[in-house]
Amino acid sequence: MNALPRPAPPTQTVADTAPALLRLLWLASPALPVGGFSYSEGLESAVDAGVAADEPRVAAWLDDQLALGLARGDLAIAGAAIAAWGGDDDDTIQRLNDWVLHSRETAEGRLQAEQMGRSLADWLRQRAEGDPPALARCARLAALAPAPTWPIAFALAAAHSGAAPRDALLAMGFAWAENQVQAAIKAVPLGQSAGQRILQRLAAALPAAVDEALARGEAGAMAFTPRLAILSSRHETQYSRLFRS
Repeated sequence: MNALPRPAPPTQTVADTAPALLRLLWLASPALPVGGFSYSEGLESAVDAGVAADEPRVAAWLDDQLALGLARGDLAIAGAAIAAWGGDDDDTIQRLNDWVLHSRETAEGRLQAEQMGRSLADWLRQRAEGDPPALARCARLAALAPAPTWPIAFALAAAHSGAAPRDALLAMGFAWAENQVQAAIKAVPLGQSAGQRILQRLAAALPAAVDEALARGEAGAMAFTPRLAILSSRHETQYSRLFRS
């Protein structure tokens, strides 16, 4: 009797993938010192206007922001930037950074992208001590004019993590979702259970959003969220605010 064929060995073991997974968890953590918790990205203004005044309306608002904003814009650009950092393509990296800046329709939106980008660039530089190639990339990130932006800085962190681009974008998307849910819990306010239900809903939608972003790439990226732009503009002069955007 012929022996059964042996299964092919796995291409990666748990030990191989653990460092990349841990780096992504670190990047997605709310403890990452980039200030993401201080921004609501228009949600606080939506609450003030009655657009996101309870759990169902907050969930619908964030569903739309993920599908119409993040998947078509920042996630698509970050995916392209991961590839550009991997190929040391400085021209593409600068062009993608410019796209992020030009897509911000309000001053507070642009300031958020720049502040979080600078903070992550500094964090990456500290983590890269003793690694000359990584330090060189961090220096090029910091030198982006007029400032490094969050999606481009996250892409470099993802490239350094060794994780697959799809996994990296899932981490980026989950970090956004968790910050938004925490903002909603404080601003609406919502209870913790309601926040967890919304987070579960966003987590279920994230894989499809990331797949769309990867399919779009730079060529298919777009920024068209007029309602968010209007509410963000109103937030800049809102009488009482908890968040910076």
